Amino acid sequence: MIARKKVSAVSAPNDAGRKIKLLTYVIIAYLVLGLVWWSYLLYTKNQDAFLAKAELLRVGMVAEGIYDSEESFQAHPRYLELKQKYKRQEMMILGEAGLLVLTMSIGIWLMNRGFLKEIQLAKQKRNFLLSITHELKSPLAAIRLALDTIKRRPLERDKVELLTGNGIKDTERLKKLVDNLLLAAKMEDRFETGKEPQNLTDIAKGIINELILRHEDTEITLDAPPKVIVEVDKQSIQIMLSNLIENGIKYSYEIKSIGVKIHESNETVSISVMDEGIGIPDEEKDHIFDKFYRVGSEDTRTTKGTGLGLYIVKGIVNAHKGQINVTDNIPRGTVFNITLPKT
Repeated sequence: MIARKKVSAVSAPNDAGRKIKLLTYVIIAYLVLGLVWWSYLLYTKNQDAFLAKAELLRVGMVAEGIYDSEESFQAHPRYLELKQKYKRQEMMILGEAGLLVLTMSIGIWLMNRGFLKEIQLAKQKRNFLLSITHELKSPLAAIRLALDTIKRRPLERDKVELLTGNGIKDTERLKKLVDNLLLAAKMEDRFETGKEPQNLTDIAKGIINELILRHEDTEITLDAPPKVIVEVDKQSIQIMLSNLIENGIKYSYEIKSIGVKIHESNETVSISVMDEGIGIPDEEKDHIFDKFYRVGSEDTRTTKGTGLGLYIVKGIVNAHKGQINVTDNIPRGTVFNITLPKT
């Protein structure tokens, strides 16, 4: 029964969306058919009016005694002027009908694109809610279990230290999650940075040393000059590097090896974060920096995350007036390339 409830809860919005989409297409089809019908009516009425006016003209010319034959009548200036007048009206009807069809087609395309975006956004929000619930529940449950264990019975000091150490790691995980949520909320409005001259190499070393302690099974290397001075917001750059490296760790199942490379030129600094993970499909590369975007569904995905990490990275790069792109690593994995101005 529980499984059936879950399926109905998930499928209900999809059914409603399909019904709205179907109704929209029915209305659009009705409008198009109506437009075609009225255009046809105007066209035929214009033809009928021309034939009636031509017949009146013929009768008048007969009464005036200037009608010789049908050939001379159709070559007469009066007839040619009348024919040209209704020809212009005919072209106007066809032109206006064509313009309306073109305008409606563009409107339908824009509406359909917006509708699909809304569906995708709703799906991403749903995935975000599912993932954030999991991300919050897991460390909270671990912290509660550790505290209950310490409270219920006396433990040896080494076990207490182990439990408290795990609890501290879980609180750090929660803190980072909350920081990402707050930072993402700031980026919705206007994200401003406080830039100061910083040694980018030292910032990278600090983040790498911190992550090595948290991910003992991962090799993280740094290739950088001893001193690379650039005007940046230190905390933002720390978050950016941490998110990129942890993203590489998250999607590296077999070989957990991350490389960070820093190179400077006269006016810019480039940062590359390389992993040897599963890589990113080409069709996903244009979307990975979107808010809440994650490959697959929360119902089937095994990796942790909220879909905010790369969105925040992109926001930080933009705030520093830099550029970021993603390419394939050789022979496997992903490379994130960032270029920042020095000032």
